[in-house]
Amino acid sequence: MSQWFAEYGLFLAQLVTLVAVILAALAIVSRAKSGQARSQLRIEELNKRYRARQRQLRLAGLDKKRRKAVLKAFKRDDKRRDKGDEASGSGQRPTLWVLDFHGDIKASGTTRLAEEISLILGVIGEKDEVAIRLESPGGLVHAYGLAAAQLDRLRDAGVTTTVCIDKVAASGGYMMACCADRLRAAPFAVLGSIGVVAQLPNIHRLLKRHDVDVELLTAGRYKRTLTVLGENTQEGREKFIEELESTHELFKRFVAERRPVLDIDGIATGETWYGSQALDKGLIDAVGTSEAYLLERMSDARVVTLSLEKRRGVTERLGRAVSRGIEGGLQRVYEALEASGWQRR
Repeated sequence: MSQWFAEYGLFLAQLVTLVAVILAALAIVSRAKSGQARSQLRIEELNKRYRARQRQLRLAGLDKKRRKAVLKAFKRDDKRRDKGDEASGSGQRPTLWVLDFHGDIKASGTTRLAEEISLILGVIGEKDEVAIRLESPGGLVHAYGLAAAQLDRLRDAGVTTTVCIDKVAASGGYMMACCADRLRAAPFAVLGSIGVVAQLPNIHRLLKRHDVDVELLTAGRYKRTLTVLGENTQEGREKFIEELESTHELFKRFVAERRPVLDIDGIATGETWYGSQALDKGLIDAVGTSEAYLLERMSDARVVTLSLEKRRGVTERLGRAVSRGIEGGLQRVYEALEASGWQRR
């Protein structure tokens, strides 16, 4: 038995060594390719995708004979469409360029959004439009200020812009959304939260109780107003609140300039509203989902999605695959536990 354990241990050691060598080789290959382009452009015309899938659905329930007849009808329809484009000039049909922005607390997608907007501004037609499917609960003031400035570039260039919100555009997310000419939101999308918040713990009394001193040295009266470790003063609190109020005023002015129909003092209370309520408040222009809007526009425009996607190395893709596998397993366990709870009721 002891010999079996020894051989098994040797096998595991060899296996671990082999995996380490493979990962090291993949890392070397990934670094060797790091000088190549970091992102790739993906473009898709949704009109073609939807038409192809709808045709699949129509064919699914037909017998072989009927299917042939319908396929011929599809070909005739394509020929008529091509002739129509040639007669009118394919360039005359407007394009709806569709971008996506999913914001985190740091608005990390801003760099990619800026590049995508730069690309569109280089090819945009006079009758074209840009639609942004935006989802964000907000985050850091300076991060979302920069993100909103990217959408302002479209406004400054005279490009008609529509922002569609299916779930949430609050705080910094709404700061971005209000840069558009038109805002659409799903009935229960969350909007608003035009306010500023800041919080931090202070453990000065805990440290003092254990005879721990903290020396905070600054040059400048208000270089540090509130701290985590030091003793906070009333003067520091008042200055901190003053800075919050100043930021809030800038936020209100920014929104009011882009949506003058708003009663800015009435809605800049930090409250949020659902889509149907937001319409009554003037926060949006229409209630509806992004999917419904894109389908509506397909009748008179080419609807084209555009995205810059980061090129990921082999090791990174492997790591993400493992991570997704673990997350998927945990999610299935959670769903099983939830289901068992429902069954008990």
